[in-house]
Amino acid sequence: MSASVSVPAYFPSPTVSGFHLGPLTIHFYALCIMLGIAVAVWITARRWRERGGRPGEAIDISLWAVPFGIVGGRIYHVITDPELYFLPGKNPWNAFAIWDGGLGIWGAVALGAVGVWIGCRRAGASFLGFADAVAPGVLAAQGIGRWGNWFNNELYGDPTDLPWGLQIHQMDLSSGRAVTDAAGNPVVLGYFQPTFLYESIWCLVTAAAIIWLDRKVRLGAGSVLALYVAAYTAGRFVFELMRSDYANLILGLRVNTWVSGLLFLAAVVAFLLTFRRPRSQARPEEAAAPVAE
Repeated sequence: MSASVSVPAYFPSPTVSGFHLGPLTIHFYALCIMLGIAVAVWITARRWRERGGRPGEAIDISLWAVPFGIVGGRIYHVITDPELYFLPGKNPWNAFAIWDGGLGIWGAVALGAVGVWIGCRRAGASFLGFADAVAPGVLAAQGIGRWGNWFNNELYGDPTDLPWGLQIHQMDLSSGRAVTDAAGNPVVLGYFQPTFLYESIWCLVTAAAIIWLDRKVRLGAGSVLALYVAAYTAGRFVFELMRSDYANLILGLRVNTWVSGLLFLAAVVAFLLTFRRPRSQARPEEAAAPVAE
């Protein structure tokens, strides 16, 4: 892909996607994911204690949720983009190369929820209570994790001449560096809408808004989770329409556009059915117990 758009100012992208530490290659994509997970666990721990959770319990449950979520995210990505790994000339072992990019959020949420269920069951805690506690943290993690796409020079929209147009290099994933021309300069493919940045800002601002609203209104059990899904998919639907990188299509729309639209409708219905319920708590018996006068 190339673009002939000339821009007087632009938002630069890195020319390297990682660095070497002895025999190890540290990928910035992985570091962004790890930072996002750490922030999500911190936010969740605070919100879990507000719901009556025990000290350290959020971390214990997260230790089940995180690996399940990473595996689920990768499976979703590989299933929805199999031609990247299994067509002739492709290396199927790259399906395991998470550091090169590619985690589908809905696979991560689905299998991550299985991990949460296991962790909550072992702790005798409320699955719905933890889901409400973790939802804004997951959204913040998504916002932080999107910066891994910046390092990989991916997740961009149409060519643009806006001053915040994203400079995209031709990257060699095997070396983790931008391809260079005969003069040794990084090859620039063009300047594009920074959809990764739009999504990152949307996720972080929406996470803060949900936390504020939950404290202000004390949303009913399950409604925080529903609000997270509705808010995120509303933004994701728009950003998917803006993206110009490769994706599989159904009736002319990207797969994730369809998924976002359908999940948005389901989440709005779920929110309307749950937001008037009593607030979720860490223990099922606490949510059901009458308030002492």
